[in-house]
Amino acid sequence: MLSMVRMLDARVRASDGHLRGGSRLAVGALQLAVPAVLIGAGAGLAAVAFRWLITAATIVFTGVTDYSGVAGHPPNHWVPWLGAGFVCLVPVIGGLLYGPLVAWLAPEARGHGVPEVMLAVAKRGGRIRPRVAVVKALASAVCIGSGGSVGREGPIIQIGSALGSTIARLTRSPEDRVRALVACGAAGGIAATFNAPIAGVFFALELLLRDFAARSFGAVMLASITASIVGRSMLGNAPFLHLPTMGTASPWEYALFAILGLLAGALGMGFTRVLYLIEDTCDRLWRGPEWLRPVVGGVLIGGILLVLPQMYGVGYPVLDAGVRGRYAIGFLLILLVGKVIATSLTLGVGGSGGVFAPSLFVGAMFGEAFGLVVSHIDPSLAGQASVFALVGMGAVLAGTTRAPITAGIMLFELTGDYNVILPLLLAIILATATSRLLGKDTIYTLKLRRRGIDLDVPAGAPVLHTSVRELMEPPLPEIAATELPQSVATAMLLSGRRSLAVTGAGGERLGVVTMRSLSEALGMDDDAGSPRVADLLERTATVAESDTLASVLESILDAGEQDGLPVADEHGNWIGWLSQEAVLRALAEHTATIGR
Repeated sequence: MLSMVRMLDARVRASDGHLRGGSRLAVGALQLAVPAVLIGAGAGLAAVAFRWLITAATIVFTGVTDYSGVAGHPPNHWVPWLGAGFVCLVPVIGGLLYGPLVAWLAPEARGHGVPEVMLAVAKRGGRIRPRVAVVKALASAVCIGSGGSVGREGPIIQIGSALGSTIARLTRSPEDRVRALVACGAAGGIAATFNAPIAGVFFALELLLRDFAARSFGAVMLASITASIVGRSMLGNAPFLHLPTMGTASPWEYALFAILGLLAGALGMGFTRVLYLIEDTCDRLWRGPEWLRPVVGGVLIGGILLVLPQMYGVGYPVLDAGVRGRYAIGFLLILLVGKVIATSLTLGVGGSGGVFAPSLFVGAMFGEAFGLVVSHIDPSLAGQASVFALVGMGAVLAGTTRAPITAGIMLFELTGDYNVILPLLLAIILATATSRLLGKDTIYTLKLRRRGIDLDVPAGAPVLHTSVRELMEPPLPEIAATELPQSVATAMLLSGRRSLAVTGAGGERLGVVTMRSLSEALGMDDDAGSPRVADLLERTATVAESDTLASVLESILDAGEQDGLPVADEHGNWIGWLSQEAVLRALAEHTATIGR
């Protein structure tokens, strides 16, 4: 009977343990799920509000909801006497509004936004200042509404990410959870903007978190679904673009899609290079205050808009018209080049907006032009140019971002056409591979690398690129090889060092004598004789002053009782000493900085 009671008690304890374990798991899931839903709802509302802000700003500056899609070149009803020339004025006024806002309140709101979010997730524990969301929303809305030829997706991603970071910190979440919730905000922004919840998830996982952990996946998916529901309830269930469907492709068409993918990958890298080339040119030429830069640059943007009003704002109506085959080949190429230059100039002069939509725009124009050319070669493909435009959108997007999963899923969600999957994936894979062959960085990571930030290097690794010259101490005190251990011990105590440099008769450095070898010599019996320092010295390797800490770290740690290694110049002369203590101090200080 007693044994039965014990068995029953053991089973009850085991059951209670399982319940407690399950309870802990449930609590952990709720701790991530509840904020994810809140962030998703907030990101969805922010996306809707941001679109309304852009529309309101565009109406204020032009009198219409989207000037790029208006036929002709109508004047503004506020200043009808300026005629079409008012487009030369509005970017200047817009720059006067958003320039000081960004320069004085949140400089990280300048540009296309996604690199700053990637940096926050990879290096800063997901910390993004709350004010960034507000400044980014206002600055980007004014920039786009006043003619800036940039996208709205980058700002929405930064706004949603800032919201996620703020909620994560308010709930005192640990760092790994903060990163996940930042990704939730980004996914929610993409989902609500494009009405593409799955693409939102993979954008956050592929570009921001850069992993597909199950826990993060669930939270990001929950936020994306919530944001999409909010967006659909307020903006409707229709996709933002009405793209064509396609039939089954023939082997000949697959070869054409492969060629399109290769060319689109090169075009994506070309867009990236031009973007930063123009930004560098603007940086080199500008010498005034940063807040005034968009005002002066607005004159150049206005000139482009006067010649090519289709570049006004995001330009989705123009993209839609291009995909539907309303433009000839020559004008499609003009629009392509115009978008690359207009977007690059808008960002180069200090504008605020994204490069996601411009990548889609460039891809659509290129794909449509490609389709028209091949339809002239093969008349059986007449009417299929819009399909090539669709595939071109995904391929150029993959070429600029190197996010092939996001590009493929997004274009599939926008069309809902299963037949497009295989041609689209083929072109995207080849575009991504071509982009990798032509350059190491994407349109996002290149901005960070130009600032000396490599996202592929772990957060604690930048200190390893520190040069030995920056860490080395003065050279070791010298002692002659003929000295006795007693005099060496006195010199070592006075120097406070654990090693001394041993020199020969001609002053050449023979090696080092360490505290351990000296103490062993002093502890020897009297009848063993009195060794000289020459009998105690240890040969030692040297490091060059130009070496990095990463290249010498293993040698320093293996130095043992020497407590470091001598630093030599190009002629082999000892000019300093790199101690283990100095190395550990540098690593500790960097770790403390990362933690703050």
